[in-house]
Amino acid sequence: MPNDECQMPNQELENKTFNCFGLVIHGYDLNYILTEIATRSSQGLSTWIVTANPEILLKAKKDPAYWEVLRQADLRIVDGQGLQFVGMYKGAKPKRVAGVDLAEALAKLSLEKHWTVALLGGLSNESTDKAAWYLRRKYSNLSVFAENGGRVSDDGTLDEKAEASLTHLVEIEPDVLLVSLGFPKQDHWITRCRNRLPKTKVFIGVGGTVDFWAGDAKRAPKWIQSIGFEWFWRLLTQPWRWKRIWNALVMFPWQVLLDRG
Repeated sequence: MPNDECQMPNQELENKTFNCFGLVIHGYDLNYILTEIATRSSQGLSTWIVTANPEILLKAKKDPAYWEVLRQADLRIVDGQGLQFVGMYKGAKPKRVAGVDLAEALAKLSLEKHWTVALLGGLSNESTDKAAWYLRRKYSNLSVFAENGGRVSDDGTLDEKAEASLTHLVEIEPDVLLVSLGFPKQDHWITRCRNRLPKTKVFIGVGGTVDFWAGDAKRAPKWIQSIGFEWFWRLLTQPWRWKRIWNALVMFPWQVLLDRG
C-alpha cells in the first residue's frame, strides 16, 4: 500500500517532507531510510522506494499516468540537489541520498541480514553481470543474481525476454531487487510486477547504479559530489545529456515556481 503519510516520531522528521507537483517527497537521511526498510520488513511489509530527481518529477507533472505510478511508492526520497533545494525553498530540511549510495548501503544491510540481492537491467547483459561481480568481490558472502531484463517499454510492457527474466526472478525470490531500467520504465515495471514477487522486501529503481558498479559509467569525484556539481561532471563526461541537465537545472525550478500544488 502507498505510504504518503509516513508515521513520523517527531517534528524533526516532519520537517524532512515536502510536496512537489502534488507528490509527497520524503527527505529522510540514509540511516532513517534503512531503519524504515528493516522495520517494515519485520512487519511483513515490502518497501518500494523511488529515488526522485528533477527529471522524474518533470515527467510526472506532464504524464498523469506516471504521476499515479509514483504516488503508489512507499517512499520518494531526494536524489538530486535540485530537489533538495526545492524542499528548502518550501520550508523543509530534506537530506539528499543518491540512489547509488542507497543501493550500496542496501548491499551492506543485505549482507548483515543474509538477504539475497537481484539486479535487473543495465546498459547490457555484460553490465549487469559485471555489476553483480563487483558486489560479490566487495561483499564475498553476499548472494547476488543478475538479470538483464530484455526490452521494457516506457509504460512497462515486457517483451518475451523480459518476461523470462521476471519468471526467473519469481523463482529466485530475491529479498532486495534493484531495477536499473531508467525512468519511467523501472517504475512502471515495479508497479506491474511487484505483486508477482510477494517475498521481496525492497524494490528500488536505481537508474544508472548498475552501470556505475559495472565500470561502464563513472561517478564524479567525491569533492565534486560534495559541492553539488555532479551535473557539471555529467555534462563533461556525457555531453549528449545536455537536454536532461537543462531540464533539471532550468525547467524544473521554473515549473516549481509556477506550480501552486
